[in-house]
Amino acid sequence: MQSFLLFIWLAVCAVQDVQQRQIANSLTLGATVVALVYLLWNGATWLGSSSEQGVWAFFLALAFTLPGYAMGRLGADDVKLMAALGLATDNMHLLGTFIGAGIASVVWLLIAPRLWPLMNKKLKAYLQYFDPKESKQQPFAPFILVGMLLAVAWIP
Repeated sequence: MQSFLLFIWLAVCAVQDVQQRQIANSLTLGATVVALVYLLWNGATWLGSSSEQGVWAFFLALAFTLPGYAMGRLGADDVKLMAALGLATDNMHLLGTFIGAGIASVVWLLIAPRLWPLMNKKLKAYLQYFDPKESKQQPFAPFILVGMLLAVAWIP
């Protein structure tokens, strides 16, 4: 049940990132507060790992995303999203998500130039920020969702 709710939250963040090129603070900071309260109250993360794992995953998320933010490759929303995910999961899920998101992003960059011309106009309009020619900084939350799906499938 916890994984399902986590995926719903990530999906809502991904859709909002695709449509508006930003994620509401109520989704990112709200999830961070919920994950932190849950961690402190239960002594475990949302997925059941130790509180130490959640705290380390939080700092690991910051270590991975803040350099990307400083270089202009990631938005503040992506940093907050990954930090909340760290508090809710553990090191392995966070690393798996980050690696999976990177792989999904590279795959998109490789197939987008061939796939984009084949898409219909409505889909192109909906995914306008994924246009390989127009967008310099693509939404990262959908890739995080894919990365988390891959991480949960891979990690027992």
